[in-house]
This record gives sequence, structure tokens and C-alpha cells, in this order.
Amino acid sequence: MMKINESSEKHFILIGFSEYPRAEFFLSLFVSGFYTMTLTGNAAIILVSILDSRLHTPMYFFLRNLSFLDMFFTTSIVPQMLVNMWGNKKISYVGCMVQFTVALAFGSSECVLLAVMSIDRCVAVCWPLRYTTIMHSRICHILAAISWIWGFGNSLFQSPLAIILPRCGHRRVDHFFCEILVIVKLSCVDTHPTEAKMLVARLIILISPVVVILTSYACIARAVIKMKSAEGRRKAFGTCASHLMVVLLFYGTIMFMYLQPKNNYSQNQGKALALLYTIVAPTMNPLIYTLRNKDVKRAIRKIVWKDSN
Repeated sequence: MMKINESSEKHFILIGFSEYPRAEFFLSLFVSGFYTMTLTGNAAIILVSILDSRLHTPMYFFLRNLSFLDMFFTTSIVPQMLVNMWGNKKISYVGCMVQFTVALAFGSSECVLLAVMSIDRCVAVCWPLRYTTIMHSRICHILAAISWIWGFGNSLFQSPLAIILPRCGHRRVDHFFCEILVIVKLSCVDTHPTEAKMLVARLIILISPVVVILTSYACIARAVIKMKSAEGRRKAFGTCASHLMVVLLFYGTIMFMYLQPKNNYSQNQGKALALLYTIVAPTMNPLIYTLRNKDVKRAIRKIVWKDSN
């Protein structure tokens, strides 16, 4: 028994997409391209929002935080995923534990931050004259800190529940990264109590921000309906459209994956959905905000034009 336990702690085997060896190579190119765009796009938003003084507003402060989270979240998964696709299917026991702990922390923080950003948009539309007074620097930093602390707290609660489970030599992970629920399924004991605790944590970290987002947009909708000018309505819609698109992309895949009944879930479906929220969503966020945002596009042109001269 001791030998089994010792061998199980050396490494895990990530199956990934090894059942499709030809597709795996092209998928690795797809992932590499999206990862490069994620790093470039989010780094550009961070740089531009810092360098351009006109973007020193609460909205862009939260957008910088979102870009940081996207970069860290994707980086906690993609490099190891590419190594896996290029032939090395092994990941160390410690590396696996660290990966799902870190990925869960950043992913959870993003859930809360998107709710915070909806509050910011609500204040901007509903109380435009008091916006700078309400969303002052100290409040913004407190809200951002709450997002990070809440996300990391969720990870610190769930991760130990998975780490302490005995696996009795089970090392084959049917995924392209160490996803916490997949690791739990490797256990050789009854995991229902652990999964129940994790479900409660997932509901809190997913449903609570959704309630805040829905409440914020209900207030926004009511304020927009009361607006008499079509120009004011268009401006309010433009203020919220980018954030709403990001919310739908991120929450749509996350909630479909983690809150659907088990009898409707397949592992291949889980891998496809995981690709969406770990690879595609962090790449789309900077594109959504830059393509729809005149201030960001103007700031980028200003910086590029200066550098070219």
C-alpha cells in the first residue's frame, strides 16, 4: 500500500486530447496563437490605461485588474497544456496541485470582479453626476481587493478538500490540465461529502456575483427607459455593452460547465467548454473592449503614433 501511495505522488498523466493525435498538433497551434493574443492584448490594455491620463478612471482601473487576472489565469494553464500536447503527458503531483489551486483562485477572482464592474457601470449610468464622488479611488481599491481576496479565499477553501483525498495510485487525468473536479474523481473513497461542500462554494462564487450583475443591469435598464433622448440611451448602451458581452461569454461557459446535472455531462464536452473559458474568453476580452471603445482606440493610436515618430 505504501508503494502505491508513493508512486501516486510522483506524477499524474494528463490524457488531454491524446485520443485525437492528428488534431492535437493543430489544436496546439490554435492554443499557441490564442495565448499569444491573450498576453499581447491584455498587456496592451494595461499599458495604455496606465500611460494615457484620460483613462485614469474607475472603469479602466477595473479593466486593468481584469486584464491581469486573464493573463495570470491563462498562464496557469496554457504552458503546461502545450507541453502536454507536444508529447510530455506527465505533470508532477505538486505541479498539479499548484495548477488547480492557482487557476481556481484567478478564475474565482474574475467572477467577483465582473460583478464589481457591473456596479461601476450601474453608478455611471444611474448617477452620472455623482459618479466620481461615489466611485472614488479608495472605494475602487477596496472593491478590487474584495475581488482578489474572495477569489483566493474560495480556492483556499476548495483546494485542500481535493488535496487531502487519497487516490490509491490513480494517476490518469482525463483532461488537458489539472481541473479540480477531475482530480476529485480520481479518489478511491466516497467523494459525495467533498463534492457537496465544493458545490456550495461554487454556488456562492457563481450565483452571488450573478445576482449583483442582474440587479445592476435591472437598475441600468430602468434608468435607460426613463431617458428621454435617443442619444442618451445610445451612450448608456455603449457604456455597458462591452462589459455585458464579456459577462455572457465568461459566465455562460462557466455556469453551463459547473452547474449542469451530471447525467447531462460528458468529459469531451467538459474539455471543449474548458477551452472556451481558459483560452478563448481571455483573448476575446481585450478585443471586445478595444474594438467597441473609442477612448482605448484613440489612446492606442496616440501611443503608436508617438513611438513611430
